[in-house]
Amino acid sequence: MSRSAAVAADGGGVVVAHVVPLPGTAPPVLGLGAFLKNTVCLVQGGEALVSHDVGNLETTEAVHQFEDTVARLLDGVAPVAVAHDLHPDFYSTRYALGLGPEAVGVQHHHAHVAAVMAEHGLTGPVLGLALDGFGLGPDNGSWGGELLYVDRDGYRRLGHLALLKQPGADAAARQPWRMGAAALHRLGRGGEIGQRFATMTGAGIIAQMLDRDVNCPATSSAGRLFDAACGLLGVKPVAAFEGEAPMALEAMASRPQAMDGGWTIADGVLDLAPLLDRLPGMEPAAGADLFHGTLIAALIDWVARAAAETGVTDVALCGGCFLNKVLSGGLAAGLPQRGITPLFPVHLTPGDGAVSLGQAWAVALARM
Repeated sequence: MSRSAAVAADGGGVVVAHVVPLPGTAPPVLGLGAFLKNTVCLVQGGEALVSHDVGNLETTEAVHQFEDTVARLLDGVAPVAVAHDLHPDFYSTRYALGLGPEAVGVQHHHAHVAAVMAEHGLTGPVLGLALDGFGLGPDNGSWGGELLYVDRDGYRRLGHLALLKQPGADAAARQPWRMGAAALHRLGRGGEIGQRFATMTGAGIIAQMLDRDVNCPATSSAGRLFDAACGLLGVKPVAAFEGEAPMALEAMASRPQAMDGGWTIADGVLDLAPLLDRLPGMEPAAGADLFHGTLIAALIDWVARAAAETGVTDVALCGGCFLNKVLSGGLAAGLPQRGITPLFPVHLTPGDGAVSLGQAWAVALARM
């Protein structure tokens, strides 16, 4: 009986949601997943067993499901290592450190890329374009718009999106107008914040926070870049949940168009400041087309330059932003025209539900 069949037949209900065939024989490695949309993965032999989504690890119910899932996947298995996120405050990280086997931290976006590699049966090297809301970097920075080179030995950060401040830190993820204010400030247009966001409570205070750099951590997050565009265009200035405003912006896009001179690339940093400078005052639907079209063209340019420098023409496209069909469709059509093969997730989500697979595969690869 295969390991996946044994777990499914243990009488405790369905645990394994996906069985991913792997190239080669891997040692047993457990991946404990992300904080949001957590899954657990056991890599062993020629397959990876990825659990169902246990939820966000912020509730007692989710934590109990997480622990039960780990126990059932590990029944009779002694992993050589347990892979976890770099964030020290996540429950999964603390759990990994107390589990017994060697605990290995895997950077969030490295894991995203490795998950796509596993689904395509690859050991690398590949390029990885990881676009999402947040993942802790080894510099303790807020990452989320990353261009990586990944092989069996690990990853190298080739570049990132230009940094934007997050006024109020995590609060900015649900108040896109704050990211719009941050974009104005970075463009040297901070004096417009009070007037443009006059209906938003605390606009004057946010302007002062940006001026004084108080509680405004910088981020390379693609999710926050989308929020900045939404804020500048007046699309859901306050959202009910993270990602609601970018989803609304996506729904408005019908004919994406790229802005000439809408971005710059220097030392690996992709900067869309010229695009952001154009958005204030635009009609939202037209702005949605310009934003999506320019971002797609800029990302293709960015990846193509990295492919020319490294000689690697396979690129894994991953992270929650790739749930955006306009973005993913534009890259799927445009990258092959530059001689680049786009690799999307096959059965798993591009979001955090795939992180456990990537963690386990990244650590297993280094031991094969």
